[in-house]
Amino acid sequence: MLFPRTDQDLSAILINTSGGLTSGDIFEFEATAQKGSNLTLSTQAAERGYRALTGSAVTQTTLSVEDGARLNWLPQELILFDGCDIERSLTANMQGDAQFLFVEPMVFGRTAMKETVNRGRFLDQVTIYRDQILLYFDRVRLEDDLKNTLSQRAIAQGCLAMVNLIYIGPDAEAHLDTVRSHLPITGGATMIEDDVMVGRVLASDGFELRQALLPILDLLSQNTLPKTWRL
Repeated sequence: MLFPRTDQDLSAILINTSGGLTSGDIFEFEATAQKGSNLTLSTQAAERGYRALTGSAVTQTTLSVEDGARLNWLPQELILFDGCDIERSLTANMQGDAQFLFVEPMVFGRTAMKETVNRGRFLDQVTIYRDQILLYFDRVRLEDDLKNTLSQRAIAQGCLAMVNLIYIGPDAEAHLDTVRSHLPITGGATMIEDDVMVGRVLASDGFELRQALLPILDLLSQNTLPKTWRL
């Protein structure tokens, strides 16, 4: 991890020195924002899910946000390559009036490089608890013929980039209209609790996704979005 110099609250950059994810890789990460703290976690660049030959690459993240703390989980894109096999899970445990900002963008191949993701496997699970009570659960399973799956109207309509966005805080509903104003026609946001906003965005590629996402993250992170997002 790298801790950049900043005048703001603590920010940490996760660094994967292997340069990507492939068969047999297992990454486990745990972080806690203690009471009264403000912690932002991001990555140095987009992560890459490479072709897998002998099994899955597994990433498991466990986050804890204590009462009165705030944690921003803001990794950059996961780029999936043809033949990838990724199993990813994240569990967040919140206490009391903790605040949590979550975003995990995904891109299926780099369109500028004319890459096509024909086949692969991607399993993703996000679970959030507040005071040990389940607050949010989401699971995605995409496998085999990814190109055909993503082309289906009820799934992605041919879009190759997507993001799941969650903001939990007392001002969540106050930001809802502004967040919606930045969304493309293929995006949406809603309140599932008085202080829990959930959004999803589909885009044709990673560039279009960032155009919609950056102003939203600036807003919800209180203008503390890590500089690595702008490099």
